[in-house]
Amino acid sequence: MTQPLPHVKLDILSDPICPWCYIGKTLLDQALAAQPDHPFVIEWHPFQLNPDMPAGGMDRREYLEAKFGGKDNAVKVYAQIADHAAEAGVEINFEAMQRTPNTVDAHRLIHWAGLESKQSPVVDALFQAYFVEGLDIGDHAVLCDVAERAGMERAVVAKLLSGDSDIEDIQSRDAHSREVGVNSVPTFIIANQHVVPGAQQPELWTQVIADIRSQLSANTDTAETDNESGTIH
Repeated sequence: MTQPLPHVKLDILSDPICPWCYIGKTLLDQALAAQPDHPFVIEWHPFQLNPDMPAGGMDRREYLEAKFGGKDNAVKVYAQIADHAAEAGVEINFEAMQRTPNTVDAHRLIHWAGLESKQSPVVDALFQAYFVEGLDIGDHAVLCDVAERAGMERAVVAKLLSGDSDIEDIQSRDAHSREVGVNSVPTFIIANQHVVPGAQQPELWTQVIADIRSQLSANTDTAETDNESGTIH
């Protein structure tokens, strides 16, 4: 009988308007679905691609052209993203995406969802809202819809969003990540020790889980040998 794996923390730094984060989560989900006995306990953490974005966001085309140095470069970059998304089976409706929002409120929602153990459903719903439905996830009504879709109390979320609860916390955590060297997302941190940057194929996660299982087996064998020899650690 296979020994159950111990829980291993998997921290994910992400931004819900980051296409690579959407792709990376999809690939991770594919790996975990194939191994339902995986050890990971997942927690999502804030990282804003655009921490200086105006509160109301901006026109997406203008934003991309400014970020990538013109229309041609923006088209080139997003053509590559579209190819990778298609390979991963990720749906992105580029035509529907009209605005690039400030995501501090979306990150607040993810934080509150964590208090109810609903982070992953909220993250999924945010990706769906932005990349598939083309909704402005900086808009409070849209965020309330997302929260309700994930099983959170709409009225409670609406009240929280109307104030400034946890804004400083989100901004502080974002700044801390940059201070320790994170400069892109997604970034995965395994057991608070191993950093895995970027959207990774399911094969990598399968290997990571196999390595954890192998380490567990080695530790068990060592413990059994020590017990037989009367050694206590």
